Amino acid sequence: MNQDGLQLKSTRHCKYQSGHHFVWIPFKRRRIFKDELIIAATKKYIVEAIENNGMTLIAIEVDRTLMDHVHVFVSIPPRMSASQAVNVMKGYSSRHLRKEFDWLKLLHDKPKLWASSYYWGTTGNVSAQAVKRYIEECQG
Repeated sequence: MNQDGLQLKSTRHCKYQSGHHFVWIPFKRRRIFKDELIIAATKKYIVEAIENNGMTLIAIEVDRTLMDHVHVFVSIPPRMSASQAVNVMKGYSSRHLRKEFDWLKLLHDKPKLWASSYYWGTTGNVSAQAVKRYIEECQG
């Protein structure tokens, strides 16, 4: 593993090394992370979704101050888009959390826990400046 947590991984036809930072909030920005039980369950179900879908967890945290958002840092395989990855994590965790905690169903009429929007940022071991310089200096 590299010092920043990104491993060089392989598929049959590809070597890749990427990190994806996702942040999302509960529907209507409800403050649902009020106790350790729901925080632990949220992390557990997101980790299960990651492991069941060929992604690699690098870091996960739930905001304990504002009590209303989740941060996940993962490596996803090249066959998976960022939107697929976040939808898998949000969908799986929403279904299981609403099943385990009945009070989440009472927050609103819609059968969902998370807002449809999210933040997505990418990282890698090589800076954008280094890649640009490499391409500009590449010969032949």
